[in-house]
Amino acid sequence: MAVILLLLSPVPARANAIGAVNRARTAYCGLSGGVHPPLIQSRGLDEVARQLARGESLDQAELRAGYRAAQSLWIRISGATDDSAVARTVGGRFCGRLANPKLRNIGVYGDGSGNLWIVMAEPFTTPRVRDAAAVSRIVLALTNQARARARACGWRHFPAAPPLVLAPALARAARAHSRDMAVHDFFSHSGSDGSTPGQRVTHAGYRWSMVGENIASGVETPQEAVAGWLASPHHCANIMTAGFRQMGVAFAVNAANPQVIAWTEDFATPH
Repeated sequence: MAVILLLLSPVPARANAIGAVNRARTAYCGLSGGVHPPLIQSRGLDEVARQLARGESLDQAELRAGYRAAQSLWIRISGATDDSAVARTVGGRFCGRLANPKLRNIGVYGDGSGNLWIVMAEPFTTPRVRDAAAVSRIVLALTNQARARARACGWRHFPAAPPLVLAPALARAARAHSRDMAVHDFFSHSGSDGSTPGQRVTHAGYRWSMVGENIASGVETPQEAVAGWLASPHHCANIMTAGFRQMGVAFAVNAANPQVIAWTEDFATPH
């Protein structure tokens, strides 16, 4: 979630704002360099800061700049005269925000009249393709952890359910649909060819008596994917359905735009 911070105080201006913020993190906030390495300048965030100076919202500024952030914040300093004052001001007011270890990038823009916009962000990243097997194991573990306890999915209450096991055919079906969604940039249980979850599972070579599907888009990690499914009554119900015995999961990234990522989790009971 984007957080907007606004500071309009006659504090002293920008000589090296990025260096000033990094000094503030250590000298004023006492942050360890091991856990909080220096923020790295991003040209994309520089453009975000410039768009903020033009009056854009943070979300719109990131969209226009082509920078996708997992989380971000911005600060405006007015009336600054040197970078030491910037460090003191940032360190004196925003150490709590600067302590976020996920922040990696920084961008700045000054309008030449003492106004400075500073944007810090955690860049959006996607899992590496070679981590696919590890991702599957994590999703399986998190799904089974959820099934191990009774749970309410919206207005429906489910008892604890037995653990699932991975099935290669279900993983193939999940991978095919994730790739379809990522490549064609859509989000639906219906494939670009009109296929249903059951048809895709059958096409993958799995004979089933019961089938279900969860999908997600834009999340970076298996933890976020499972958390999102559990927060959705329909997807949560799939996870908690005791009749399912096996599952397969896969994510896919759009090669032309690595920030587009699609997830599919298929559930089934063999016939």
